Parts: sequence; C-alpha cells; structure tokens
Amino acid sequence: MSTAAGMKGEGTVGEILSKCGFRCDICPAYTENIESDEDRAAVSRGWKRLFGFEVPPDRVECAGCNNEGQHADTGCPVRPCAIEKGVENCAYCTEFECGALRTRTGFLKDYLKNGQDLIKGDYERYIRPYESRKRLIRLRKGQEDAD
Repeated sequence: MSTAAGMKGEGTVGEILSKCGFRCDICPAYTENIESDEDRAAVSRGWKRLFGFEVPPDRVECAGCNNEGQHADTGCPVRPCAIEKGVENCAYCTEFECGALRTRTGFLKDYLKNGQDLIKGDYERYIRPYESRKRLIRLRKGQEDAD
C-alpha cells in the first residue's frame, strides 16, 4: 500500500463498501492494502495527525465490515446494527441517517470544517475512503429510481 496508486479508483468494479459507506477497497487500513509494518505505522501517524485518534500500529488492519476478522474500529455501532437488520449497508435501511450512522458520516465534515492542512496524498489516503454520506445517498437515489 505504500502509495495510493495501488488502490482502486472510484466507481470501479472492485469497489467494496462498508456498512456505513466507507470504501474498504481504498481504505489504508484494509487488509488487502497493507503490505508492511511501516504501512501500519504510517496510517497510525496519519490518523493521529488528521483526526486526533490514536490507533496503535498493530491494530491498524481491518478485514472490512462484510468479513469476519480484525476490525480497526471495534466499537463501531453501525456494523452490528446493519447485520442485525439484514441490510447490505445503511443506504438500504429504513432508518437511514440514524444516530449510529451520523457517528461515521459526521467526522469528516467536522474535520474539514476545522481546516487542518492536508499534505500531498492525504486526500486520497485519508479523506476519500471515508466520504460515505454522498455514496450512500447515491445508492438510495438509485434504489428509488429503480422503484
């Protein structure tokens, strides 16, 4: 994963969405994107610098919501809720934009509002994977158009 170049692009066949709409396939913590301990350490430093939360490098790995295994956010309220409701992701939930989902879609807005400086590569690596709200709305719109 040393660069974002190896990760898939928006709208590709390989797009993998989490329950809350994060893009697993381009997430720097996704198991398939981690090649070394240095990758884990770089993600840990990046998350701390940009978002203020500390995840020890040995915890920086995520199998993705749709898989069993290690998950980077063990306290996520969205994954168990979506599994319990039997929905692929929150776009298909009758309680779309509930409080649990807002915990995952609101943090980027808060981050961007605070105006932290992005260095080269930050957007692709640390912002784009987590722009979930617009993805989920796009999916909901497609669902409504199909009805």
